[in-house]
Amino acid sequence: MDTHKPKLLLHACCGPCTTSPYKELHPHYKISVYFYNPNIHPVTEYKRRLKDLRELADKWNFDLILGSYDTKRWFQVIKGLEDCKEGGQRCVECYRLRLQKTAETAKGKGFDLFATTLTVSPLKNAEVINRIGINIQEHLGIDYMESNFKKKDGFKKSCKISRQEGMYRQNYCGCIYSRRESSND
Repeated sequence: MDTHKPKLLLHACCGPCTTSPYKELHPHYKISVYFYNPNIHPVTEYKRRLKDLRELADKWNFDLILGSYDTKRWFQVIKGLEDCKEGGQRCVECYRLRLQKTAETAKGKGFDLFATTLTVSPLKNAEVINRIGINIQEHLGIDYMESNFKKKDGFKKSCKISRQEGMYRQNYCGCIYSRRESSND
């Protein structure tokens, strides 16, 4: 019996969004989770999300790789897009930045492929995210795993699991602009 599983670097935005994608993928891949989210503001929010993800990694026994918290780079990437609505071009550039860094890390550390938990959110366009991932795959030469983790009740499952695990679930994507939009509702 072949027990070799492909090595997958799974970008995660937070612990709750990691839960159901991880459970779905774990039987088929050797997964390390990559936390690279320079978009998350304020720093207290960043630390809170990281704390939950660290606790999940310890409990579920997966490797957690931390990317830099380079907010300066993120602000450079979205410069001029500050007034875009949630889900617009600002988000596209943010996805691109995070997926690019995930792919570079995956390639540099010898992973077979990379993916992201971002597609579990009902507020994220999986088609846009997958198009970015495929484009990065073509330029960097590392496989991207297309996904739409919100299918088959993936988001509902992530909510249920994160409640069972006692995790904090935020009410905005992460950046200061999405936080402002969420507080205006």
